[in-house]
Amino acid sequence: MMTTYKYIKDKTVGIVGCPFSGGQPKEGVDEGPIKMIEYGLIDQIVEMGWSVEFDGHHKFTEFKPAEDPNIGKLKKPRYVSRVTKAVAESVESHLKKGHLALTLGGDHSLALGTVSGTFAAYPDACLIWIDAHADINTPESTESGNLHGCPVSFLLAVDGLINEEIPEFSWLKPRLRPDRLVYIGLRDVDPPEKEILKKYGIKAFSMYHVDKYGIGKVVEMALDAVNPDRDRPIHLSFDVDGLDPTVAPSTGTPVRGGLTFREGHYICEAINETGLLVSVDIMEVNPTLEDEVSVFETVTVGCSLVRCCLGETLLSL
Repeated sequence: MMTTYKYIKDKTVGIVGCPFSGGQPKEGVDEGPIKMIEYGLIDQIVEMGWSVEFDGHHKFTEFKPAEDPNIGKLKKPRYVSRVTKAVAESVESHLKKGHLALTLGGDHSLALGTVSGTFAAYPDACLIWIDAHADINTPESTESGNLHGCPVSFLLAVDGLINEEIPEFSWLKPRLRPDRLVYIGLRDVDPPEKEILKKYGIKAFSMYHVDKYGIGKVVEMALDAVNPDRDRPIHLSFDVDGLDPTVAPSTGTPVRGGLTFREGHYICEAINETGLLVSVDIMEVNPTLEDEVSVFETVTVGCSLVRCCLGETLLSL
């Protein structure tokens, strides 16, 4: 059955290409979006009946400061802030034109921008976060200082989560309420992150829940948690390390025991079926890790997740 979209006006995908690796230490994740486009993603989208607006990948090197010392534990904070601010503006612009915003990463610190852009355009939106990791460490709780493990804490609209104001991120206006956030696929969560999830009552479905209930029930429960009346715009942020490393091996922080190929694709298909999807992130594809076959598998699965978000199903023509 053809999906009817509530918020997408002209069935156009606005692609935000984000070759960026500044939120973590491994080189190569900046090549993820470039590879996905090289693998024919635009043609695949067009063949599905969508129009595409893509002006080329962002040139983020112009945002890189000459010096970027740590702020507390946080690494490369100025670079990450400048890049994600630009991404927020791009995503918001696409959404205000009635496009579906598709952001290709790049590391998951980019969600500082993508989610900010979505909530600027749709303040009543909700966020579904697919990941092995919660990415909700604070500037105080992070051990690594890598901002790809912290974006959700910056986005949450709660008092007292981040104790000290960081002027470099003053552009970011937290709009995400805890009851509008849900996780699927967690299996590597730091103790401070567990405390945050519990304290603020954030709904999270780990791989235990996927095993116990099955992915269909988990997606329904996730939607019930953040979108009970099925009327809110949905932002889907999908880190490919949410998938098992046998499915997506070429990523920076793989964790065994993840979502299967079909479970990952089912999530995207089911969310598309709601007709409420407005913004999608595909993050942490790193084509420089692993061998050629593993790179092919990871990049192609990133492309197929996108297609499922746009309406491809097992029986679609």
